Amino acid sequence: MGFNSSASHFSLLPSPFLMTFSWRNDERQEMTSKSPRAKQQKSSKGLFITFEGTEGSGKTTQCRQLARSLRDQGYQVLETREPGGTPLAETLRKLLLASSKAQGHTESITPACETMLIFAARSQHIEHVIQPALAKGMIVLCDRFFDSTLAYQGYARSLDKTFLNNTQQFITHGLQPHLTFFLDLPVQDGLARRQHTKKLNRLDKESLGFHQRVRRGFLALTKEHPKRIQTVDARQAPHALTSQITSITENVIHRKTSLRLVQSSPEA
Repeated sequence: MGFNSSASHFSLLPSPFLMTFSWRNDERQEMTSKSPRAKQQKSSKGLFITFEGTEGSGKTTQCRQLARSLRDQGYQVLETREPGGTPLAETLRKLLLASSKAQGHTESITPACETMLIFAARSQHIEHVIQPALAKGMIVLCDRFFDSTLAYQGYARSLDKTFLNNTQQFITHGLQPHLTFFLDLPVQDGLARRQHTKKLNRLDKESLGFHQRVRRGFLALTKEHPKRIQTVDARQAPHALTSQITSITENVIHRKTSLRLVQSSPEA
């Protein structure tokens, strides 16, 4: 079964969890060049940093610590997360992470549904939070982004990676992090940490094999993008990890002299 639109030429192919966006190159280039987000991506304003890792790796804590350090240096910093970041995206997050049994029914979320909810949340997040902050010259720190989609939905759920990349391009118009931290931690260690939390979410309860595939996916991505993705050993003491992440970030800021970052006015 297929669907064609004269405006954007979408084609749905009868393959499990696979939808291919196919529009003519000239139309695609025209649409991208006219997009405000495409123009912002070419701008040197702002710095986009993402934190990735398996469950329990400590990325949320390290994101918060880096934000505090950068603010102490006078930079304007936005902390955000995925899925989430806007009221609508946070609602979608609750749907994604809630256990079916906790909701009083047995309907499971399919891999395709899970993926579309993530991309829907990301579209809102980029449009209403990330891009406006970057346009102001802020440093945006995001707890998870597209690398998580590839690791969880691509490698662990075995969805088509070409489809995932095409969909990401469609909703972001090429927006990519300047720097990504992958907090690497043995899967069993991370899951053991998560057991101490008050409430486990749907992904926490996935099989050990699932979480091992996620980690293998992240490790594969570090090899594909060695310049962007910095791997840090999450087995370190938290303060040592914070020091390493802060040092790497400061080096990136100082090296990228073309960046125009806004800083807070000193207090009188």
